[in-house]
Amino acid sequence: MLDLKQLAFERKNRMAWLIIASLLKGLAMIGQALFFVWIADAVFLKDASFQEVLPYFGGLFAAVVIRAASGYAIGRTGVNLASEAKSTLRTKLTASFAGNPLQASVQGQSGEKVSLLLDAVDEVDGYFSKYIPQMIQSAIIPVLLLVVIFSQHWVTGLIILITAPFIPVFMALVGIKTKEKADAQMEKLGQFSGTFLDVLQGLTTLKLFGRAEQQKQVIKKSSLDFRDATMEVLKSAFLSSLMLEYISMLSMGIIALEIGLRLVVYDNLTFFTAFFVMILVPDFFNLLKDFGSAFHTGRGSAAAAKRLAAELEKERQPVAWGQAEMPQQPLSVNVNALSFQYEGGFELGPIDVAVSPKSQIAIIGKSGSGKTTLLHAIAGLLPVQHGQILVNGIPRNEIAEKSWFNHLSYISQNPYLFAGTIKENILIGASRPTTEDELVEAARKAGILEMVYSLTLGFDTPVGEGEEDCPAVKNSALLWRELFLKNLL
Repeated sequence: MLDLKQLAFERKNRMAWLIIASLLKGLAMIGQALFFVWIADAVFLKDASFQEVLPYFGGLFAAVVIRAASGYAIGRTGVNLASEAKSTLRTKLTASFAGNPLQASVQGQSGEKVSLLLDAVDEVDGYFSKYIPQMIQSAIIPVLLLVVIFSQHWVTGLIILITAPFIPVFMALVGIKTKEKADAQMEKLGQFSGTFLDVLQGLTTLKLFGRAEQQKQVIKKSSLDFRDATMEVLKSAFLSSLMLEYISMLSMGIIALEIGLRLVVYDNLTFFTAFFVMILVPDFFNLLKDFGSAFHTGRGSAAAAKRLAAELEKERQPVAWGQAEMPQQPLSVNVNALSFQYEGGFELGPIDVAVSPKSQIAIIGKSGSGKTTLLHAIAGLLPVQHGQILVNGIPRNEIAEKSWFNHLSYISQNPYLFAGTIKENILIGASRPTTEDELVEAARKAGILEMVYSLTLGFDTPVGEGEEDCPAVKNSALLWRELFLKNLL
């Protein structure tokens, strides 16, 4: 399970700075209240002159500056903490996908993976930028304020001790339902993102087969489901804010009534103490209310963390590589008792194949019989779960990855063009610098040189990602890669 709190506390420098800044902010809040009361007491009750209260104004200004600066530092540290945590999560996700890309690609929609990398990771931002900083402030500053309040008027401190616990108790009760609704919201977001991206990528095909209207309704339903889930989360947040405000106002009202009776009716409380306590009490409850808001943000982030954890905990065996260099003589490939099974799906093998040097073979079988899986395994795109692949007697998992792919030419049944220029697509896979003459010769052999020269930008003409409407460009790119990697140029 992905532990967001552990991920935050691993950054000890950030956490230490949050604690220091929270202490400074708490002391500044006490100082601000103290200097403000001193000024009011001196001016209105003791008829002090401006020169006499001028030092108090200096202290008040310093307290305000420290409070503002520490608040900014806390916010900035939270943002930096969130940025580092999100970078770590995206790195882990990318490594999870890249470790075995083919297995990752067949598990779930591509849109869901994009949603994980973007939406789900961004969703945990609030946990680090808001919840963690507010949690630390709420653990430090209210304690400081309560100690000062008890030292000035113990009855007020006692009232706070009785009423304040209702806030975390209520947050816990609401938080249970909020988590369920936040989980549902993240699930709907993933479904919506996955459906939308997949439909968008296949829009041309859908239009050609007249299925666009049907998919339009699918997207509409998915977006409405996400809207409804989001509104449920917002209703919980609004209810929580209302109740926190009600509890806080009720507590402050009781305290104000008690202080007012002692100050006016019984006359056994000084103006300084009454005013000082009444300034600190709202700050105390405001911190708890802010923590209540941050708590809901944290619960929403927990739902995103659950999705991320589910992805990171998927067992994908990486392709194993070694350090050996590829032999320089003609190669033979022997596949011994090779077997592979997709997670809960198709199983290949065990199978034996022997390929002699410079031979040409054809692998024939029905659709879905495992031809592509076998080639993926031999090419090093899938891990060998059982069995062995020998290259001139050397186990392929002992060969260095770079050395292997520098000697491999592999064209799958679904060729792909990347976003870039014609030249960049042709040169993908080149392991050494190339000349312009080699590029032109490859285009000539592919039969597209005249077409390239007819374009305004020539080889620098950009093509779209996954372009399907330019077979000549695609063929030239594939032929160039094959010829170049076989050292025929």
